[in-house]
Amino acid sequence: MPECGEKIVGRIDKKFCSDGCRNAHNNKINKDGKNLIRNINNRLRKNWRILERLNPDQKTKTTKTKLLAQGFDFNYFTSIYTTKAGTIYYFVYDQGYLPLEGDFFALVKRAS
Repeated sequence: MPECGEKIVGRIDKKFCSDGCRNAHNNKINKDGKNLIRNINNRLRKNWRILERLNPDQKTKTTKTKLLAQGFDFNYFTSIYTTKAGTIYYFVYDQGYLPLEGDFFALVKRAS
């Protein structure tokens, strides 16, 4: 299963001639999955930065228009928190948002 076609020298169960060939092979195999994960992580990171920028004081209000104008994507969040009263907060790590009436959102930061 060599990556480069070089002769493999060493243990009988050795599959690659070098660490470079092993890494190249594994990167090729995992490329699709890694791209998917990388894209999702990038999307989450962007959403988190937007929430952090709009909520410097741990609690504020904003509009859906402002969130969307900065590129926020409501499809990506890391968790949902439902209060005893049934209020649903969406979180991107420690930055959260709560849909309010109309075009408004409450932004909160979860205490660490």
